[in-house]
Amino acid sequence: MAPTLASGFSQPQLALIVISIASGSIIASHVNDGGFWIISKYFNLSVKDTLKTWTVLETVLSVVGFGMAILLYQFV
Repeated sequence: MAPTLASGFSQPQLALIVISIASGSIIASHVNDGGFWIISKYFNLSVKDTLKTWTVLETVLSVVGFGMAILLYQFV
């Protein structure tokens, strides 16, 4: 991170870089994620149904978060 911090990015740009990294970290979440099991048990879903919903939801959330960070980066 030190080279990134020293490269002259503004604070909003650094925040958007962090958001894009965080967005990439949640893509394609599956059974080794604690949130997967919380949703599965809370909504009484089978593993198969939870995989269909949770993985798609997390992937969409990741792509939208990354896209928003890229879009906002153009304006800061």
